[in-house]
Amino acid sequence: MALSTTKIDVNRGTTGVALPSVLVDTVIQGITEGSAVMSLANRMVIPGSGVTMNVITGDPTPAWTAESTEKTVSKPTFANKVMQPYKLAVIVPFSDQFRRDEGALYDAIVARVPNALAKYFDQTVLFGDNNPGTNFDDLSDAAAIDVKADPYGGLVSAITAIAGEGGNANGIVMSPQGNGIVMSARYDSGAGEPVFPGYSAGQPLFGIPTLTRSAAYKAGSSAANTVGFIGDWSKAYVGVVEDIKVEYTNQATLNDGTNTINLWQRNMFALRCEMEVGFLVTDDGYFKRLTDTYPAA
Repeated sequence: MALSTTKIDVNRGTTGVALPSVLVDTVIQGITEGSAVMSLANRMVIPGSGVTMNVITGDPTPAWTAESTEKTVSKPTFANKVMQPYKLAVIVPFSDQFRRDEGALYDAIVARVPNALAKYFDQTVLFGDNNPGTNFDDLSDAAAIDVKADPYGGLVSAITAIAGEGGNANGIVMSPQGNGIVMSARYDSGAGEPVFPGYSAGQPLFGIPTLTRSAAYKAGSSAANTVGFIGDWSKAYVGVVEDIKVEYTNQATLNDGTNTINLWQRNMFALRCEMEVGFLVTDDGYFKRLTDTYPAA
């Protein structure tokens, strides 16, 4: 049975790849995105079987006592949460000729693949998109707070709400759209001075470290658009079994669900990038989702 001729590899004929007559030394590469969640949350090494963590759900309660009376006895309360790692991976096949003739572009693609995994991981954690399964937490239930109508007031409300849960807002993940809202905020109904003078992407807001990532944006259908997240990231944990691994081989047969391809037979090789990772948050009340549409009354 003949193999399908559908292309599942990156070769010199791949759509969107312009082959110059002379090899270009420099290929303009877009900015790669690392994981905001991995940058802000606690990071720990966990076994492949997962880990059970003790979570404090209540503090002991002291009380004033009179002289010679019994002192109050109070205990903290605990709960157990399990963090289960899951494997996130992608395989990208290339032709030998592509690597030879488009070396700079090949290097750029290889550099971006791990960052593509990081972005996918962030989208899963922030929005619950394609959540891999049980005991992988996400922030999809984080309460929404509008920052469009009043960016200053909205951010203060989010910080105050997190403090009300016993947390301390110590990290913001803002989308480019969210940065636009902050930078365009002005007093006097838009006619006055900037509310955040001199602010640019990546600068702290209210002294809180702020990262810019496109993964923090999600268009709403019946709800408001999400433009960012703010939270107490000391309450969040990323469990890593191994660091991101990048390997390649020409001794394999690939199947993308439709096509089967023998790499050695076709003078091809494949790049495999994978990571085994989990995510746990003690309580999503420590996080707030920032939106750009004021909710209807």
